[in-house]
Amino acid sequence: MIKFGPSGNSQSFYAMGYKHTVQAPEYLDKFGLECFEYSFGRGVTISEAKAVEIGETFASSGKEISVHAPYFINFANPSDESAQKSYNYVLESAKFLKLFGGKRLVFHPASQGKLTREQAVALTCERLKTLRDFVYLNGYEDLYFCPETMGKLAQIGTLEEVVEFCKIDKIYLPAIDFGHLNAREQGSLQTSQDYRLRLEFMIDELGYERVKHFHVHFSKIMYSAKGEVKHLTFSDNVYGPEFAPLAVALKQLKLEPYIVCESDGTQAEDAAKMKEIYNSIDIQK
Repeated sequence: MIKFGPSGNSQSFYAMGYKHTVQAPEYLDKFGLECFEYSFGRGVTISEAKAVEIGETFASSGKEISVHAPYFINFANPSDESAQKSYNYVLESAKFLKLFGGKRLVFHPASQGKLTREQAVALTCERLKTLRDFVYLNGYEDLYFCPETMGKLAQIGTLEEVVEFCKIDKIYLPAIDFGHLNAREQGSLQTSQDYRLRLEFMIDELGYERVKHFHVHFSKIMYSAKGEVKHLTFSDNVYGPEFAPLAVALKQLKLEPYIVCESDGTQAEDAAKMKEIYNSIDIQK
């Protein structure tokens, strides 16, 4: 089943009097949402006991939880010491994902830095092979590790690059941030066909069963010539992308991803709007 939910807690979560993510399932119920992404963006700072408590609350509510690994990860850093830190960030996030009872871990692959694009991508591929080995050694192969498409041109994470990373091993599942793609491609996502071309590319390269439940991030994003500038809300009328054309493409291709909204402060409200749009679309068979 397709699932919709927010990344982190919206402004309204706190405005309604909620204080901690352990209360998120009750909050999500108010919006009819099925999933939630917990961000370790600034580092893993939660206790094991609290993670278990959050996991139990999500399990009892029947809602799914995923995590976003720290933003500091860069598998194209030439330094082996820095690479080891990146492995550790992923593995530590995986440990807490299991405590949450979740299955999906999203991470930013790399930044190009002073390397050529080809050098950075090749180094990232080699590092992701090493990460794969660590994942199996630590018994985390029952989880999905989701390299994300990135919004800035200097970041590693085009659609094609992410698909190549996912060919390394079945533990890797694409995390497609359509706001990021639209930003780095200067407003490329306009029609359902624009989305279909990208979805069909993934299916052709990875297979339908692998892509059917892929991971999605969605928000409107302001961009410049260098790509992503900042996340917006669905009330923005200048930048895109729009969700309705994606919803059409998903229904046409019978894909049922895990969709996380990353709007700036209204992520639960906008996730609910996406679900409403999706449910309103009738594809003639």
